[in-house]
Amino acid sequence: SVHYGDLWNVKYLSKFQWSHLTEKVAYERRVREQKLRIEMMKARKENQAYSSLVEAGKTMDKIQEKRNKKRKAREEGAGVGGDDNGKGMDKSSSSSSRVKRRFKQNKTFDSKEDGSAKKAVLSSLV
Repeated sequence: SVHYGDLWNVKYLSKFQWSHLTEKVAYERRVREQKLRIEMMKARKENQAYSSLVEAGKTMDKIQEKRNKKRKAREEGAGVGGDDNGKGMDKSSSSSSRVKRRFKQNKTFDSKEDGSAKKAVLSSLV
């Protein structure tokens, strides 16, 4: 018979409805869209992380460039003086990448000069 395949479907798939097929197609489409959305979010996060690392690298490069300019200016300033102490200091500063800072120190209290004031303060405490 020409309609053998159609009759077989009617006989064995009698409870099958067209909505079952459309539901399955719609479900597969939703799953595909969800996977695509998750993949896009992951790619966006990776892109943001990469761009933030690039920005951090640029800022570090600028900082290093400024440090190098300051170091060169300091070396040129020390080179103008022409004394040997300045040259020795430049070698040590160029070997280390840390900036060495100098702080003004306060003078110490000499006990020989103000012994009487010290005794007066201690006696008032007792």
